[in-house]
Amino acid sequence: MTETEAIRVAVPRKGRPLEAVLERVADVAALRSTAGGADDAEDVADEIISTLRHEKAITKGHTQPEADIYHRLATYSDLDDDYAPEYTLLRDDRQGMPRRIVFDSLTVDIDGVPVQFVGREEPFRALRTHEFGLGFDSADLVLEEVVELESEGVESLADVNARIDPKNTDVRVVSGLGDTVYHTLMARPEILPPGADLDREFVADYEGELCISPRYERLVEAVLGLRPLEGVSFTYPDDDREEEAAVADAGLGVYLTMTGSTAREHGLILGEHLFPSETVLMENVAESAELPGAERVRDALAAAAHETEIAV
Repeated sequence: MTETEAIRVAVPRKGRPLEAVLERVADVAALRSTAGGADDAEDVADEIISTLRHEKAITKGHTQPEADIYHRLATYSDLDDDYAPEYTLLRDDRQGMPRRIVFDSLTVDIDGVPVQFVGREEPFRALRTHEFGLGFDSADLVLEEVVELESEGVESLADVNARIDPKNTDVRVVSGLGDTVYHTLMARPEILPPGADLDREFVADYEGELCISPRYERLVEAVLGLRPLEGVSFTYPDDDREEEAAVADAGLGVYLTMTGSTAREHGLILGEHLFPSETVLMENVAESAELPGAERVRDALAAAAHETEIAV
């Protein structure tokens, strides 16, 4: 790789995780093709976010497009400017599998290094297979796939790297972006003894059902630890029910929550925030070591997140 080649960074193609990445890019990047620098990077980030929210509304049927999808795609992309955002088409998993316009790529300069952010359906797995040296994805995927299960649980992002077997993957978590919702304990109040707190210690003494999403079984085992889950049996919501309603039936559960308003509507109380579910910057340390400028880019992208910065 020459110094003029762009460092490629894997990012999600759509949704809140991509928005968090673009907001971070706006804070630290400049566009070479314009004179205004970081302010222009902020404008481009806002433009991408607005465009994808509009396309999501079209896909969900909340608004009607003024032009067909190919005309919109051509309008959004500027193929003559390497530093302009590009988009692509993807089949959405909604009923009928409609085509949806999603993020494809954007090139910016970070600390004097050209960086190309590339949309991927599974950025974390793209790092694991050594396609990229740097990338962003949900912290949940790291827990679901590579964090080793032990008797005690993981409580923070800072605990994650110590639980990754270096024989399993070269990927490490660098920092979180702060777009945080939490995997949170919630329960019917009557299952708690008087004066007891709804926390990890309560779960360790609890025997009975714990309602979770099926995809989060390994994540919950990593977060709570195997010892506290002795005597606990997992149950899962039916497809047609709200998760909080299923937790109310089981008595105890773990779900993602930001405000907890829906849980309270079902008579549930909120307990301990077990683990932050946020977008994280990750590094494949074997690949990034071969990329000139990768360390500067990594440090710049992590610089605004000292509260969740992690030693790699």
